[in-house]
Amino acid sequence: MDAGRMARTLSRIAHEILERHPDPKRLALVGIRSRGVPLARRLARLVGDAAGPAPALGAIDIALYRDDFTSLAAQPITKGTDILFSIDGRTVVLVDDVLFTGRTVRAALDQLIDFGRPARIELAVLVDRGHRELPIRADYVGRSLSTSRDEAVQVLVREEDGRDEVVLVRTGPEAKARPHGAAKPGRAVTAKAAKTEKAKPAKVTAKTAMTKTAKARAAQRGR
Repeated sequence: MDAGRMARTLSRIAHEILERHPDPKRLALVGIRSRGVPLARRLARLVGDAAGPAPALGAIDIALYRDDFTSLAAQPITKGTDILFSIDGRTVVLVDDVLFTGRTVRAALDQLIDFGRPARIELAVLVDRGHRELPIRADYVGRSLSTSRDEAVQVLVREEDGRDEVVLVRTGPEAKARPHGAAKPGRAVTAKAAKTEKAKPAKVTAKTAMTKTAKARAAQRGR
């Protein structure tokens, strides 16, 4: 997914949110750090451009609410939660870049409930890659991808990475052995070249056979 497609996808999600919740004043978008935050900011701007006032915007850091917190470092790095408004009675849309096992969203729900009692909580994600370990489903999905456990989905945003892009990266032994800077389309080009090379001899052989047959028939007619 390139920058243009990402922009169109976010625009579609923003309009889907507005179709369900036409009053932005009763809506709040809360991004899950880290890349969920710039995505939530863009969605809030798109909703505001389409409906007038932009919805409330917040950020949530789930580091201290993870179910593997005890296995992390003694002092995990946190960027802080920033919710400077009441969520009571609002519809809160959690925003994240990738939905995977569902454990990040579970942690975000636990923390969000500590801030109040929203009327409804929904989830918007740019990419749903499957492999759920908890019964969690997104209400708004930019794109669903079929992935394996040996693959990782990386979402790059210009606010943090300098560009907008979604890439699928292999994490198995083959990917680790690939030299840094190796061209991505190398395998595809090799396969195409191999296919071409296999096709050429067959074509030449068939033509040669037809020529020999024609010569043989001409020789018979001349007898």
